Amino acid sequence: MKTILKNVNVINPAEKVNLRGTNIILNNGLIEKIGELKFEDTSNAEEFDFSGCYVAPGFFDMHVHLREPGREDEETVVTGCNSAASGGFTGVACMPNTEPTIDSAEVVNFIKKQAKDHLVDVHSVAAATIGRKGDQLSPMAELAEAGAVAFSDDGAAIKTASILKRVIEYSSIYKLPVIEHCEDESLSNGAMNEGLNSTFLGLPPLPSVSEDLIVIRDIQMAEYVGGKVHIAHISTKNAVALVREAKKKGIQVTAEVTPHHFTLTDDAVKSYDTNAKMSPPLRTHEDVDAIIEGLADGTIDCIASDHAPHSPEEKEAEFQFAPNGIVGLETAVGLSVSELVHKKKLTVEDLIFKLSINPRKILSLPLPEFKVGEEANFTIFDINKIWTVDITKFKSKSKNSPFDRRLLTGNSVAVINKGKMFNNNKWISLLNTD
Repeated sequence: MKTILKNVNVINPAEKVNLRGTNIILNNGLIEKIGELKFEDTSNAEEFDFSGCYVAPGFFDMHVHLREPGREDEETVVTGCNSAASGGFTGVACMPNTEPTIDSAEVVNFIKKQAKDHLVDVHSVAAATIGRKGDQLSPMAELAEAGAVAFSDDGAAIKTASILKRVIEYSSIYKLPVIEHCEDESLSNGAMNEGLNSTFLGLPPLPSVSEDLIVIRDIQMAEYVGGKVHIAHISTKNAVALVREAKKKGIQVTAEVTPHHFTLTDDAVKSYDTNAKMSPPLRTHEDVDAIIEGLADGTIDCIASDHAPHSPEEKEAEFQFAPNGIVGLETAVGLSVSELVHKKKLTVEDLIFKLSINPRKILSLPLPEFKVGEEANFTIFDINKIWTVDITKFKSKSKNSPFDRRLLTGNSVAVINKGKMFNNNKWISLLNTD
């Protein structure tokens, strides 16, 4: 069963591979050849012409909410994976705020079972504390052995410094990071960023210092213990500066940013559209500029969607009472290429590090390799594809996005993993079933 990807730009900066206008031959889902085609190569092969497109190591989103178990009305593991594949991702890490929480091996194994036949690899981020309540450590050894790739009380910072210290100590045994939602609980009752807009709109404010305080605490604890801390969805200029200085000191701290935090500001809240309500909230132009600078200089390691599906009934509430979050898997690549590559903030190689290589390194996952005999794990994307976001076409069960009808340039056109391909809205097997 041969498959040929024709006229592609093969690029894997982790292996220093950069080939323009070449071809890839797959045999039963494995890489057989990268290079010029001979007549015998094309015999009995299915050909796909991806002229001008890039083939990169499959993109990986290290921060998604799949909602299953517990809120299958908003998303399931399968629909979330469909959304990921449609958006250009071959792997995701799902966060633990499910019902029940991912705080036992049983839930980790349940998620594995739900995802086992899908093209998209799914890894679980386990709760740091039981029920994410911040009082008692989760069974971290059991969770790590079941396959958890990180620990987090996502949705809230780990409650106390004492618990945080113990979580970092135990996670360090397994060389896994602690992923922190950086928000001081005593300052977290607002609905949007504190500033002129919150005053003008009459909405309860959430100050940026709420994030900065927890970032300071976590960096100092990572330095003290010697463990790994990852700052989720960083959103303030001060937090970016703090991470930058921590890295200069050799502290094991990494950070991610969402596309909505480098494309939108709190001006988006002026219409009271609840799709602009998220946690952390949209910040100021100054914060956005600092985030983009942090992406460019390597302070911010990766881009993650924070895909957060919500039902329309929940989102169609008064702004301050609506839940936080947006779906992001199907717009992340388009927004990243449009806002970062075409505006010359990042190169294509930089983008691949942020979307594919660095997330896997942070989670200690193996990197896809472009070598003969290796299983193909590819994202194929076209940086010049012009398209309009249409939430009615999302594969996600939920449609809560502020980007509906936004014109973008650049997007994924296909993904390949585990002998499967998603291309032109079709699922294609690359395996010989004889």
